Amino acid sequence: MASGKPKKKNPRLASGRKRARQDVKLNAANTSLRSKYRTAVKNVEKAVASGDKAKATELFAKAQSIVDTVADKGIFHKNKAARDKSRLSAKVKNLAAAA
Repeated sequence: MASGKPKKKNPRLASGRKRARQDVKLNAANTSLRSKYRTAVKNVEKAVASGDKAKATELFAKAQSIVDTVADKGIFHKNKAARDKSRLSAKVKNLAAAA
């Protein structure tokens, strides 16, 4: 019985082998940043759900920076980053208005 993924072939050329090594590092860095992004967004949404205006505002400021960083590095499209920031901002603003 074969396993789920097909076995990857090793590149023959030195440039291909180097590219494969670089891809491993880049993939790890991108995965880390993507995770950081999701965590920041989730933390803001949790603060909004709990109704803590001060904490939500503080976390939103940090999340904005992370979202911009991820967009600048090209991990997510700039429009997606802007859309997510806008939605988070609206949630925090509604929380402030409700209080």
